[in-house]
Amino acid sequence: MLVEPDLTGDESLAERAYRDIRRLIVTLELPPGAVISEPELQSQLGVGRTPVREALHRLSNEHLVDVYPRRGMFVAALDTRDLTAISELREELEPFAARLAAERRTDEDLAVIDALLEAMAATGDDPDMRDLIELDQRVHHHVYRCAHNEYVQAVLEQHYMHALRIWFVALDKVTHLHQAMAENRDILLAIRDGNADGAAAIMSTHVEGFEADVRRSI
Repeated sequence: MLVEPDLTGDESLAERAYRDIRRLIVTLELPPGAVISEPELQSQLGVGRTPVREALHRLSNEHLVDVYPRRGMFVAALDTRDLTAISELREELEPFAARLAAERRTDEDLAVIDALLEAMAATGDDPDMRDLIELDQRVHHHVYRCAHNEYVQAVLEQHYMHALRIWFVALDKVTHLHQAMAENRDILLAIRDGNADGAAAIMSTHVEGFEADVRRSI
């Protein structure tokens, strides 16, 4: 299961509902085109009507939920042709974020980098694919945070999730994951060392490799 950590340490119910519903959509547990039932989500997530409504409104703004008057709400359709548009944005902004991260990382950021490197080292020789995807997600989230630019972070968080949903479609055929983990490690090391050019270059290779691998698999 894809696990999304509490990034604030003090999430509201609406924020938790948003992350939980987004996870269900991204991992295809709520498949594209599925009808969204607010009462079912309330029961499943253990929250009330207002947090679920706020979460769904936010997900609609992020194009993960479609709302049709008098028809209801549906999980947004998944068009793998969107991969090109998503990758164009990520290939520009992800290296930029990695560069900022290497320049701006704080002592607290460095402690999280060390923890991530330890988690990656502990995966062993034959890790579960979903565990690797979770680690990839944690690494990217942290790079965005280390950039210390909330606008860059918000845009990249949203588009990473769209890319991840496409990744889950091709999950059984993707072969780039182990290489992606090696690249993630090198990105974190470059950021830890303050190597802005290196972090940006490795991130560029990483994002381009992701698109190429998924494109071969769909």
